[in-house]
Amino acid sequence: MICNGCYKEVKEGYCLSCRKKLFDKVNVPSILLFDAPKSNNLQFYQEHSKRLSISGVQLKYSLRLENNRLELCENKSQYILKPVPPSKQLEELNDAPENEHLTMQIAEQLFGIETAANGLIHFKDGFPAYITRRFDVQPDGSKYMQEDFAQLTNRTKDTHDESFKYDGSYEEIGLLIKRFVAAAAPALERFFKLVVFNYIVSNGDAHLKNFSLMRIDTGEYKLTPAYDLMSTVIHTPLESDTALDLYKDDADSDFYSTYGYYGRENFMELAGRLRIVEKRAARIIDQFPANQKQIGAFVHRSFLSEEVKEKYISNISDKISRIRQ
Repeated sequence: MICNGCYKEVKEGYCLSCRKKLFDKVNVPSILLFDAPKSNNLQFYQEHSKRLSISGVQLKYSLRLENNRLELCENKSQYILKPVPPSKQLEELNDAPENEHLTMQIAEQLFGIETAANGLIHFKDGFPAYITRRFDVQPDGSKYMQEDFAQLTNRTKDTHDESFKYDGSYEEIGLLIKRFVAAAAPALERFFKLVVFNYIVSNGDAHLKNFSLMRIDTGEYKLTPAYDLMSTVIHTPLESDTALDLYKDDADSDFYSTYGYYGRENFMELAGRLRIVEKRAARIIDQFPANQKQIGAFVHRSFLSEEVKEKYISNISDKISRIRQ
């Protein structure tokens, strides 16, 4: 069998490396002690639930590690658990947990994008869930100060409307990174790679709240590890290619005006506006066509259903053709 974290061959559960990242080497079983949320146990779950979005319908739950077992908790949370979304508005619901897990693993293993530690786990009744370790919790239980870019741009439901987190551009986020992060140049390259990655994997929900800054022990701000990465088009096929504009008036560019979608020149324009060296920006973009076969190998090795594997790979191929030199 393969590891529920990194897809390496293991006898069961998680490999040592994934146990170290997720559970500080504790041998935590890959099956939870409780069933997935259903109509007969919702009262138990509602005490621990918070709303999270693919399209505003996915639930998340808080977990804490107690005596080598993961338990639901109301405070001192160490992990976030995302089961299969309960909504009838989404397609391919049962593949949602593995979609996020796979996309996060591709980001880290193939493209060197720092991500929140994550894996796949199963409920007692066999249903899958995505699990991720909270990176804002320190060893003593206290939390790092963290602000997402909706907060940093002062966008809320009151100041804008229900769609406030989709009101902005990636250029705007980049300029704020330049303003708040001391080591801005490498941070901007990390951010740019993540924007291109989200486009390639068809993550149309990478909005203002899905990028954050965190204040570390030195008092400086840094980009948080990437989180909430998935191929959202699998579940919402009619969504936009990106949650935000790349930059102001990008739809007026020659490429977008001609084809109706973003291409390589649009991402190079974004890089230029963020003062990323042209050769370095081109090198970042070229990583994706260069790794297309490896992405396909990851997808085929994953726990996705065969039908969704084909959709995932097809979407990757389409997006890579748009940004290829």
